[in-house]
Amino acid sequence: MTTSRDRLIAALEHREPDRVPYDLGATHVSGIHAIAYRNLRRHLTLPDLPLQLADLYQQAALPDADILELLQVDTRGLFPLCSHNWHVPDTAGATSVEHTDEWGFTQRFAGDSFWWSQTGWPLPGDSLTADDITKHQWPNAALPERIKGLRAQAEAFRAQGKVVVLKGLCAGMFEMGQRVRGMENFLCDLMVDPSTTSLLLDKINALKMAFWEMALNDLGDVVDIVVENDDYGTQESQLIPPETFRELFKPRLAELFALIKNKLRQRKPAHERGWIFFHSCGNVRPILPDFIEIGVDILNPVHVNAAGMEPVALKRDFGSAITFWGGGVETQNILPRGTPQEVADDVKRNLDALMPGGGYVFNTVHNIQPEAPPANIMAMWHTLQEYGQY
Repeated sequence: MTTSRDRLIAALEHREPDRVPYDLGATHVSGIHAIAYRNLRRHLTLPDLPLQLADLYQQAALPDADILELLQVDTRGLFPLCSHNWHVPDTAGATSVEHTDEWGFTQRFAGDSFWWSQTGWPLPGDSLTADDITKHQWPNAALPERIKGLRAQAEAFRAQGKVVVLKGLCAGMFEMGQRVRGMENFLCDLMVDPSTTSLLLDKINALKMAFWEMALNDLGDVVDIVVENDDYGTQESQLIPPETFRELFKPRLAELFALIKNKLRQRKPAHERGWIFFHSCGNVRPILPDFIEIGVDILNPVHVNAAGMEPVALKRDFGSAITFWGGGVETQNILPRGTPQEVADDVKRNLDALMPGGGYVFNTVHNIQPEAPPANIMAMWHTLQEYGQY
């Protein structure tokens, strides 16, 4: 009997399993908004359970065991304590909540909001100095409390025959730079003061490496996939030139990924390996070869409606070198606003492009948003069951 674990590892090794593996909620970028999740449970006549959130800022639900089993989800996620799920105040019944997290980011949730939004930055201003970076109160990335209880979860998931996915500490260096300085300031920093900006990137990367050193020392033998992320793409092009990515971000990512892979090799038995899952929205085609070169094993999402991200061409040009995770259905228009038949047609089209030869895990293009009708979500799922067989 093929287990979820067998199925997903075959796909990651670019072999065709019995069917396309399916992920729902194993990461904070491949899940479902709390509102859509509640609606889906009611549609499936599942009992109301206390809502758990994997990511409070995004209001991303942590799917319950009953729905994971019913929908035959092959993945299971581990969510360490971080600013998105730790010490975040309750918003129930509040008209507005404001909160400053461990990074010094001011976050706000309005009563009618779907998500939290950042409204304050710890190091704003026209310029950034080395002294600013040194004096800022950074979080303790290597705090063991962050992974408390995760080993037991991982062992239970593996005993169930599932692949175990571990989320990282924070967003990527590019995103975190924007959250520290504000987007406009940080984009200017990259152009006018790359030297000081490099110090900021080094600090963020050092925190990431401290987290992974701590987490994988304890969990490396029971984790299969580690999640890192950043957002370099827009619907049309990139937020920064590929040359800037290669100069400032690529070498630091290479250092980070080398540490992760080394830790996984040290901790895993000889017959197992680990994979790096890297999330970046939008058109990242020009830098996709760079991702592959520095050790990215899995690209998420497959932003099928962004320029340059046509799934047939992506699979043709990169399908032997990287696993595509996502892109099963377009989540901006088709899943929330299309008919069930339009959803089914989109799923079939994307499966036809991405599933041949393995190297594909089914998920939507980013999280399922609150307005997605349950009937459309189930049309997606039923189409996967029908057409996702090898």
